Amino acid sequence: MNSKLWLDKKSDAINQMNHLGKNKIPFLFIIDFELLNPLVFKFDELKNEEILFDINGFKNYKNNFAIKKNISLKKIPLSIEQYETAFKKVLENINYGNSYLLNLTQPTKIEINLCLKEIFFHSTARYKLLYRDEFVVFSPEIFIKISDNRISTYPMKGTIDASIPNAEKIILDNKKELAEHSTIVDLLRNDLSIVAKNVKVEKFRYVEKLKTNEKDLLQVSSEISGQLPENFNENIGSIIFSLLPAGSISGAPKKKTIEIIKETEKYNRGYYTGIFGCFDGNTLDSGVMIRFIEKNNNGYFYKSGGGITAYSDMTSEYNELIDKVYVPLT
Repeated sequence: MNSKLWLDKKSDAINQMNHLGKNKIPFLFIIDFELLNPLVFKFDELKNEEILFDINGFKNYKNNFAIKKNISLKKIPLSIEQYETAFKKVLENINYGNSYLLNLTQPTKIEINLCLKEIFFHSTARYKLLYRDEFVVFSPEIFIKISDNRISTYPMKGTIDASIPNAEKIILDNKKELAEHSTIVDLLRNDLSIVAKNVKVEKFRYVEKLKTNEKDLLQVSSEISGQLPENFNENIGSIIFSLLPAGSISGAPKKKTIEIIKETEKYNRGYYTGIFGCFDGNTLDSGVMIRFIEKNNNGYFYKSGGGITAYSDMTSEYNELIDKVYVPLT
């Protein structure tokens, strides 16, 4: 994309969000990973758009869609040899000190007996988004919340099959998972310090259970918060864009790691691992666009991945990428 056009789109989105925030006008925002095509909609504009959302129970639709009871989901992932090529390149950069943690993702072709709208209504998650007939998101991961001038973020790093005996102890005791999670918490604490004061880690590594069409998973999260100025609403766009891309789905150090991601993944993430959310006139809530299915001329593709550190095992990371290809059940 032409760099001037990109800067214009980004600046327009920031200015629009700041203007709407200043005037306390509710709006929805959808921002892609590379910040190339940010979208901002006032709520009254959504009536003419094929966009549905559910943000922690705040939604713009009624549950009146017929749903199939059984999900048939077939995964056709890239080969382990293809994944190994990308993994080795990432590990090489980590060994050179170019990155400490990199979130490596890949698309998995899937065959599913539901359309995107059916997937949207069939799934349950903190953050759900259906964007026309292009993609659907059902994400458990919070990006930021803002309420009473307090900004909070909740990085999610670490996943394990809940049926494994002592699964919670295993995930919390795992050195690789601890290193990955600690790096992201440190990165996001620094990110929040760009826009907020008195930033601190409120909770470190707590576990939540997710129910999927295949099995239950345990996910590990932390909570970090800080204090914003009273007039934060006048700078909502500036605040959000200064924190992007989200650290939990890029890595550390962020700038160099994003360069390595672009060189290594060799596909377009698009809106996957971007963010979406809403400002209701007083508070803001947003999620990271993980658990993501995209539709294109070649069918349906589920984009997923995981954090790579010096402790990572290639086979385990490959299996985790595939394990994250699921639909959470209602």
